[in-house]
Amino acid sequence: MSFAAKMVRIFLAAAALLFLAVGAAVSQGPMAGTIRPLASVPFAPDLDVACLASALQIGNPATGPSTWILKAPVGCVVPWHSHTAQEQLIMVAGEELAEMVDHPPTVLGPGGFAMMAGGVAHQFTCQGREACVMFVTFDRAYDIKWGKTRP
Repeated sequence: MSFAAKMVRIFLAAAALLFLAVGAAVSQGPMAGTIRPLASVPFAPDLDVACLASALQIGNPATGPSTWILKAPVGCVVPWHSHTAQEQLIMVAGEELAEMVDHPPTVLGPGGFAMMAGGVAHQFTCQGREACVMFVTFDRAYDIKWGKTRP
């Protein structure tokens, strides 16, 4: 199988997982549909990490599931932290070093996927030559606990 065919398969698998995650968030209550080209995403400075820009795509992070799109410049580090919720991440652009307790550090590129169970500490560093763009979903209300602790 060619490299291009492999990348298409990875992208399609990541897109399917994203739609499943968004479907789970939508099934929690009535919400209007959303269609938004990447160029029109209203990024704002993230409240938790100064080098991140974020935009809520769907859901209510204070009360239930949510999906976000995040953008990080090269060199941005989201330090060790965990959430009560399960977090799923799908890379859209750039290269990110993903680290999670009890897992080897792994570089994720476009189509790359990570799932962090609730309570499992993890951190991310944007590497390479271009900004990192990723979708992140949470399966319940959002919270954050800073530090590298084990569940």
